[in-house]
Amino acid sequence: MARDSTYKVGFRRRREGKTNYRKRLELVKSGRHRLVVRQSNKCVLAQLVIFDRQGDKVSAEGNSRDLEKFGWIAGKKNLPAAYLAGFLAGTRAKKAGIESAVLDMGFRTPVHGARCFAALKGAIDSGLKIPFEAGALPAQERLSGKHIEDYAKKLSPEEFKKKFSGYASRNVDARNLTALFESAKKNILQEVK
Repeated sequence: MARDSTYKVGFRRRREGKTNYRKRLELVKSGRHRLVVRQSNKCVLAQLVIFDRQGDKVSAEGNSRDLEKFGWIAGKKNLPAAYLAGFLAGTRAKKAGIESAVLDMGFRTPVHGARCFAALKGAIDSGLKIPFEAGALPAQERLSGKHIEDYAKKLSPEEFKKKFSGYASRNVDARNLTALFESAKKNILQEVK
C-alpha cells in the first residue's frame, strides 16, 4: 500500500552547499552592510553587500586582481593581497558613505590568522567599523609580507630562484616585499582623494 509522502526538497543553494540560510537570515536582520570575503584558487574578493528584495546589491568591492593598478604585482592570493583587497573595498565603501558592516565568511571555517581575517583587518584599517575578535586577526608583520621577505632572505640563490620563480617572472624581488606593500597601500589611499 502506497503512503503519502510529506518529503520537502530543500532550497537548491543549500543543497549545493552555497548558502546557509539560518546564518544569512541573522546577517540580513542586522540591517547593515555585509563584508563578504571569498577566496578562490587565484584571488581574494572583498565586497560590501546590502540586502535588497530583488537581490543583494554590491556597494563597494576590492579584488586582489585589481591590485596591479595600484602597484601590487606580487601574489594575488597571499595574506598581503587579502589585506590590500579588504583595504581597497573599505576605502571605496568609505567613499560611498558606508560607515559600518558585519563580516560574512560564508561556509569558511573561521581559522585565526586566515586570509578572510586579513581582508577584515584591511577593511577596519580603512575606517570601517566592523565587530571582530582581536585574536583572530593576523599579526601586522604577516599582513605586510614580512614573513615572506624573511623567508626569501634565508634561502640560497639557487633555492630562491626555484621557489620565487613566479615573482621573478613579474620582476618582483621577494626580499623587498614590504616596500612594495607600503607603496600599494599609499596608491590605494590616493584613489580616495
